[in-house]
Amino acid sequence: MAVSWVRPAAGAWPGPGAAAIGAQPEVVAAFWKGIDVFRPIALAYAVYSTWDRQEEMVRPAIAWAVLAVLGAWTLFLVGYRRRTTALVVAELSLAAGAILATRLVDSAAVIESGARTVPTFWPAAGVVSAAVLLGRRGGLFAALFIGVVDVLEVQDATPHTVNNIVLLLLIGTLIGYAVDLAREGHEKLRAALALEARVRERERLARTVHDGVLQTLAFINRRGAELGGESARLGGLAADQERRLRALVTASAADDESGDAVGEVDLRALIAPHAGERVQVVAPADPIRVPRAAAAELEAAVGAALDNVRRHAGDEAQAWVLLEDEGESVAVTVRDNGAGMPPGRLEEAAVGGRLGVASSIRGRLRDLGGDAEWVGREGGGVTVRMRVPKHAPGKETRGRA
Repeated sequence: MAVSWVRPAAGAWPGPGAAAIGAQPEVVAAFWKGIDVFRPIALAYAVYSTWDRQEEMVRPAIAWAVLAVLGAWTLFLVGYRRRTTALVVAELSLAAGAILATRLVDSAAVIESGARTVPTFWPAAGVVSAAVLLGRRGGLFAALFIGVVDVLEVQDATPHTVNNIVLLLLIGTLIGYAVDLAREGHEKLRAALALEARVRERERLARTVHDGVLQTLAFINRRGAELGGESARLGGLAADQERRLRALVTASAADDESGDAVGEVDLRALIAPHAGERVQVVAPADPIRVPRAAAAELEAAVGAALDNVRRHAGDEAQAWVLLEDEGESVAVTVRDNGAGMPPGRLEEAAVGGRLGVASSIRGRLRDLGGDAEWVGREGGGVTVRMRVPKHAPGKETRGRA
């Protein structure tokens, strides 16, 4: 089903439950227009039916009064374009009242013979309205409601009554199902267009950064290497920042392309910007998809671990970050070859009030249902192993400690 959208006029046809959600799928707007055409046609047929058999009616005046009410309602909906749940319920109530009024208009013998009700098929407009507004469940419940009223009116259901009920059930359910599919497709299309817009903007920014900042950093790196001394060190820092910035732009674009409607991202895209001259990131070829909030917390924990490496491992220390997809969980290992850590150092830091490791790493992972462990010895580097389940319910994402 091809889905496009149109923007209705102000106050016209809000989405499900009468909550305006912006543009509606074109097929939904077409259904509303079709109902607005169907309703007066059904009313005209009800008027003809009453005129045709008024001689066999016991109280034809009641029939004309009922049709007058239905006519007023039909005219009201021609001018009032907003469709709400309360409006659909009112229309179904009017339809039910018109059907039950048939018992006052016709004799029992006429009703039992299978004569048409006063509103004929006008109540179908309420069923279809419920289906368009509320989807297949709304259409099903509306059809069941009108079907029950039909049985109450005739009391002893005839094959004609059963056929009418079955048709209402099919119409309400199938039209509601079609509308549900249209709305789902519409939302996916809107998400795809928004993603495309983000990717284009990211590409534009990447070109701007490449033409300006990255080239400047590359020049500083080359010139520093030529000058030597402190300039060479400055050039090395510029090269490190160039790699970080280039990885950030690339990873952010990959993150835009890998996101989806349920809020999952590729963890590799968040960890990749940490790579640099002294940090290597090793990740599998396939995406590691985790909920966005969990990925943000895990990336923050990795950042805290690398901060510890920069502060305590030594100026020449190298670090490696290994990402592993274990099926139901994700494991991240941060290892360095620096100064190491004597036994009991973490406990001493916690007693001394330095809670960086406990708060920034272990606390974050415990909020996600995971944990972290440290393995290290003095002079032999430190290894931090972090593991979190992919889909465990986590707490709200907090800022970095």
